[in-house]
Amino acid sequence: MNYTLNHLPERDAKPREKGYTMAMDKGLSIREVEDFIEVAGEYVDIVKLGWSTSYVVPNLQGKLDVYKAAGIPVYFGGTLFEAFIIRNEFDEYRRILDKYNLEYAEVSDGSIELPHDEKCQYISTLASQVTVLSEVGSKDDQKIIPPYKWISLMQAELDAGAWKVIGEAREGGNVGLFRSTGEVRSGLVEEILTKIPFEKIIWEAPQKEQQVWFVKLLGANVNLGNISPKEVVPLETIRLGLRGDTFLHFINLNEVK
Repeated sequence: MNYTLNHLPERDAKPREKGYTMAMDKGLSIREVEDFIEVAGEYVDIVKLGWSTSYVVPNLQGKLDVYKAAGIPVYFGGTLFEAFIIRNEFDEYRRILDKYNLEYAEVSDGSIELPHDEKCQYISTLASQVTVLSEVGSKDDQKIIPPYKWISLMQAELDAGAWKVIGEAREGGNVGLFRSTGEVRSGLVEEILTKIPFEKIIWEAPQKEQQVWFVKLLGANVNLGNISPKEVVPLETIRLGLRGDTFLHFINLNEVK
């Protein structure tokens, strides 16, 4: 940090198990990645190349090399996994992970119908190759999953070998965990937390109001995902109580008098 400021919430240091910020790269150029890392690399734990953008982005290997040099792991979005699965090309997907020396992979079923035991088998198989993040929730805003099912799906995927589970919200933050307006399904989140440890969940929360809600609920070290590169530094100020939205949330005024 540039100077000392007391009475801030404690942030776990990298590499960390909680307090994760997962940023979404939706097609940054290599130069943009370099600029992003210069400004926000200290606060980013992992980067997702959104959905299937890794298939079309120019100079993919060059981009991955820049992230790797900065010590920031990268993984391909779950939609790419689904694109291989629906074409019966799982082995080819595994070869792609090896080709690009990826250490993480996302398993999801937000766009396809996939029997859950089959999804868990994919998780188990990939867990012998990479660290697996599994995503729970549908990209269909008309498909409402009851809380008990979110819990059972998350637990089964953790048991199958997922390192963390991701709560689906898409890049817009208007499905899954959220209503179409972006409002958090607070009852759903709170019920999930009665059974699943908060450090095992990455909540997709692309909108500022959603990030504020989770930080106020779970503290500075909540895991948040689908963060725009331009919003990583603003999110860190939210985590530290240095933005108006959380300015008074962490500080005890009696301690500073």
